[in-house]
Amino acid sequence: MPPTSLVEPDWLPLLTQRQPKAAELLARSPEEQRRLGYFHTLREICQQPSTWLQTCALMCRQAGDFQPMLAQILGLTLTGSGSSEYAGDCVRMALQNELGIVTQAIGGGILLAHGSEALLPDRPGLLVSLARSGDSPESVGTVDLMLRTQPDIRHLVLTCNEAGSLARTYKNDSRVAVITLGEETNDRGLVMTSSFTNLVLGARFLGLVKRPERYQMICNQLSGMASELIQGYFGSLAEVAKAPFKRALFLGSGSRFGAAREAALKMLEMTAGRVTTLCETYLGLRHGPMSYIHRDTLVVCFLSSNPTLQAYEADLVRELDQKELGLRKLMVGEAIPSELVRENDVVLECKGLGQLGDENFPVIDVIVGQLLAFFRCLEAGLRPDSPSEDGVISRVVQTFALHLPKA
Repeated sequence: MPPTSLVEPDWLPLLTQRQPKAAELLARSPEEQRRLGYFHTLREICQQPSTWLQTCALMCRQAGDFQPMLAQILGLTLTGSGSSEYAGDCVRMALQNELGIVTQAIGGGILLAHGSEALLPDRPGLLVSLARSGDSPESVGTVDLMLRTQPDIRHLVLTCNEAGSLARTYKNDSRVAVITLGEETNDRGLVMTSSFTNLVLGARFLGLVKRPERYQMICNQLSGMASELIQGYFGSLAEVAKAPFKRALFLGSGSRFGAAREAALKMLEMTAGRVTTLCETYLGLRHGPMSYIHRDTLVVCFLSSNPTLQAYEADLVRELDQKELGLRKLMVGEAIPSELVRENDVVLECKGLGQLGDENFPVIDVIVGQLLAFFRCLEAGLRPDSPSEDGVISRVVQTFALHLPKA
């Protein structure tokens, strides 16, 4: 890991030494940062390399608790609402391949509305509920419904809030295992940042319960890469955010499409809808969504390390260039071919992507999306800690009526 790593206790001074933009933001007093509305979100984005190592240690300590839950299950469902659903999307393929069982990621609202019709039919199954606060109406409502109607489903709650309804309600329920991540992952800003990536890495452990040393290696490498990304490209992402784009398209393949979904949501949330967003796969873009790309569109490309996927992705990028679509491209990957890069494009080089594999890389992609949205929020004159000035969205979804079927 680099000597000036953001996993060190004094990561803020280290960041300001390498990034003038960070020095500018952090030179203001904490009171002024709070007034301008970025005190929490900036820290919650930049602390992630450190929090990942803490989550790694926590999950490894809990390894023995996972064995009974995973024993002889035939189906795995990851559920959550909004960003928490996308967290499941980031790990679904990896868990399916490692556990050798059919796996789905599905919104909590879908399970709440459709019940067992939306569940995998394979039994016994495991339902993993992912949540930052655990206080949204769907969180407890979904688990309650499944406990009443699906007794052959086991339950695991992975949350960032020990005091949340999801954690408290089932803390002493033998039918539900509850794991609470470190308090620092329970973001105080409106949008999910630290909470999202730590939920991804927490869920990622399910596929590596029997290989904790592999999991530790992945988390350590990701922490170092994230540290280098933030220190190396903090200012570059601030510059990209100044470009006059009104639309943003995020492209990803496989697990990294989950990252594209989350990055698109971050930009939409943090600009209060002033930048419209779309996420798509490279192969899916040709089937209609390419019409979204105008001259005011930023195209963000999460590029694969897999040779076959690389070929498909490169073909699509060349097609966009040939058609002169988009304002500019922001490209994230390793050893990106120079012929894919236009004059005003920005490349974020991520050494080690090929070694780690795409299935472990969504958390890196998401940090790119978080910083890009953070800076665009500031450019729009909004407050990253609370960008929804009119209260259209809130940190925790407001209570609404639950229409649950009778037993």
